[in-house]
Amino acid sequence: MTDDTQHIRLVLPGPVEVRRDILDAQTRWMVGHRTADFSDLFARVEGKLRQAFLTAHPVIVSTSSGTGLWEGASRNGIRDDRRALHLVNGAFSERWARVSQANGKQVEVVEVPWGQAITAQQVAEALRRGHYDAVCVVHNETSTGVINPIREIAEAVRQHDETLFMVDCVSSFLGAELRVDDWGIDVALTSSQKAFALPPGLSFAAISPRVLDRARQIPHRGYYFDFLELVEWVGKNNTPSTPAISLIYAADRQLDDVLAEGLDNRWARHLRLREMAHAWAAQHGFGLFAQEGYRSPTVTAVANSRGMDTQALAAFMLGRGFAIDTGYGPLKGQTFRIAHMGDMSETMLQEVLDGLSIFVAGD
Repeated sequence: MTDDTQHIRLVLPGPVEVRRDILDAQTRWMVGHRTADFSDLFARVEGKLRQAFLTAHPVIVSTSSGTGLWEGASRNGIRDDRRALHLVNGAFSERWARVSQANGKQVEVVEVPWGQAITAQQVAEALRRGHYDAVCVVHNETSTGVINPIREIAEAVRQHDETLFMVDCVSSFLGAELRVDDWGIDVALTSSQKAFALPPGLSFAAISPRVLDRARQIPHRGYYFDFLELVEWVGKNNTPSTPAISLIYAADRQLDDVLAEGLDNRWARHLRLREMAHAWAAQHGFGLFAQEGYRSPTVTAVANSRGMDTQALAAFMLGRGFAIDTGYGPLKGQTFRIAHMGDMSETMLQEVLDGLSIFVAGD
């Protein structure tokens, strides 16, 4: 048993803080993954996932990070003799494009500076210039605190029948409005350690029939992330290879709480948390790195306009029992990120902001 007095609360953009009762759900007795007990568990979880994704289509469960499902989406959704359009405006969208290239796919990009959003007009113009098998986009860029206008981009993509719309919603799922079927998203992939507020180790994807039709045209889809096989096994209430059963127990419990809170309420809570973080930044003379109108409900990238020592800030907050981020990659030190996702309450965020205020006052 861990000593809770030594517990450091995570205010990171993943892994996020996980409640004790969710951690405890992992301690249930193990079952065989080819038993009726596991099939019942999987059926419950997959049914709740469909509700959470707002989809009537199958949701695959993978024992991997979301990066694995990037690879799966690229290999199952992009034919080798066709092109994919990747929308790049931060570290993770840039990395997904590299994943597609690493799998031998032909990739073109629409790229804007970090901190800006990709617009539907930019996508529509690119699609008028050429044909693409898929448009791939990160809904919520945790590196910059930008949320892209997925609903509007989807409308532009839907004008092109042969083009799949594949969305990384790793840090937006259950923290920002996402309506997979209504918006016409073909692949919506996510992972467990962000706004889902589970430990790392699972990833999930809602898969449309259009994706399965495309996958049947691709002879070399890979093995572990073959969407046709994964969806076939969903129909059996199981997975083709051994899953992380303990994590699935935790997902079962967490999904009950998510659905009890209600998606609209959960999205609204994240917006309230965002406003608290934004108000704190303005009050203390900081800017926000993300473009106005496209600021994430799950993570705020504060522009370090005061030139603070962000490493000292992180060390100070660690002394108060919080792990906080000092900026991603080339933005380290230029920004610091306040994550407000998952099960974070307004009370906890206020405690974080109060600590930051004490540091800033003495800086």
